[in-house]
Amino acid sequence: MTFYTIKLSKKTLSLAVYFVLIVSWVLFKTPSFDIQTFGKYKPIYEGRKDKKIIAFTCNVAWGNEYIPPLLKVFSEKNVKATFFIEGRWAEKFPDLLKLIYNKGHEIGNHGYSHAHHGQLSYEDNFNEIKKTEMVIQEITGEKPTLFAPPYGEFSELTVKAVNSMNYRLIMWTIDTIDWKKPGVEYIVNKILENAGNGKIILMHPTEDTVRAMPTIIENLHRQGFKITTVSELLLGE
Repeated sequence: MTFYTIKLSKKTLSLAVYFVLIVSWVLFKTPSFDIQTFGKYKPIYEGRKDKKIIAFTCNVAWGNEYIPPLLKVFSEKNVKATFFIEGRWAEKFPDLLKLIYNKGHEIGNHGYSHAHHGQLSYEDNFNEIKKTEMVIQEITGEKPTLFAPPYGEFSELTVKAVNSMNYRLIMWTIDTIDWKKPGVEYIVNKILENAGNGKIILMHPTEDTVRAMPTIIENLHRQGFKITTVSELLLGE
C-alpha cells in the first residue's frame, strides 16, 4: 500500500485554518428561526400555545343577511374577530364592510375573485391581493396585512407574493365547514371538542354559525379562553 503525503506551506495552512474559523463563526452566529419569525415566511395555522387565546376568523364573499346578526352576537359577548373580505364583495357591499370595520373587527384580505391561488402565477397572485387591498383601503382607510386564500389553496408563488407585499398568509386549525350546513350541534361540537391554546377557527356568515355562536362563546369563556383577532393571537395578547 502506498501512502501519499501533501506538504502545505505555513501560509497555505494558516489560510485554511482562518477559512474554517470564519465559516464556523458565521454558522454559529446565524440566528435560528423561532415560531413567530418562521411564521412571517410560511403559512400560519395557529398561534402561540402558552396562553389560552383563540382567534375567530370569518371568510366573507356571500351570506350578507347573516352578517348583522353575527356582529350583534359578537357585540353582546364582547368578542372581536378577523373578517377576511373578498374584493368583489367589498365593491358591491361597501356599507356592510364599513359596518364590520366600525364594530372594531380586524379586516383581512381574501383575494379579489375567489380564485384558486394555488393555480395562479406570481403576478396573478400579486394582482388578486393588491386589487382587494386597494378596495378595502378605499372603504375603511386601513391597509390589511393578513391574507387568507380562498379554498385554503396556495403555492410557493402565493407565499412569495404574500411576503413581497408584507402580508402574512393565514390558514386555520379548526374548520367548521359551516358552508356545508352541517347543523348547529355539529359546529358547536367541532369547535369545543378541538379548542386549544393558539387555535384559529374558520367560519362563514351562515344561519347555523349565528345560532351556534352564543353557546360556543359562552363555553370558551367558561374554560378561560380569550377570543380575539388573528393579529392579537400572533402577538400573544
